[in-house]
Amino acid sequence: MQIEPKDVIVLGSIRRGKKKFSNIQNETKISSEELNLILEELENKKFIKVEEKKGFFGKKIELEVTEEGSNELDKKIIEIQDKWKEMQLIYENGDKQKLQQKMEENKSVLPTMMFFGVMDMMMFSMMFSMMGVGMSDYVSQEDMANDGSMDDGSMDDGSMDDGGFDFDIGF
Repeated sequence: MQIEPKDVIVLGSIRRGKKKFSNIQNETKISSEELNLILEELENKKFIKVEEKKGFFGKKIELEVTEEGSNELDKKIIEIQDKWKEMQLIYENGDKQKLQQKMEENKSVLPTMMFFGVMDMMMFSMMFSMMGVGMSDYVSQEDMANDGSMDDGSMDDGSMDDGGFDFDIGF
């Protein structure tokens, strides 16, 4: 069954614990309309199930990956890992033309590789350096900012920039 790269990213986001539409959208940076279409498609393929639960303020809708969806996701992750290993091998052999061709073939799955942390970003940038092209020729700025290796997407290191004073006022 054919599943698109963005579908894989959404499925992965749900499996990571993002059960609400807004949380999935924040993590994947996919527009509301497109995300809605992807979720409908995933539900039609029985990769996710939609559950209505009673919440404090009324009903809430949560999404969950089915066993079939989880199996499909595992297959896709293995597939993209294999594609990354193939690109690494070509890079290590120094074949610039073949690497460029392989990058072009895998252009649509590069963001998925980033999202799941499959690729080594340092090697990825060295590949572009070897080919003499910019990363933006293959990957959009939004996708680069959406590197899955960062949990919340923030770039801070958790340190406080308020002079080091920290106290709890007790509420």
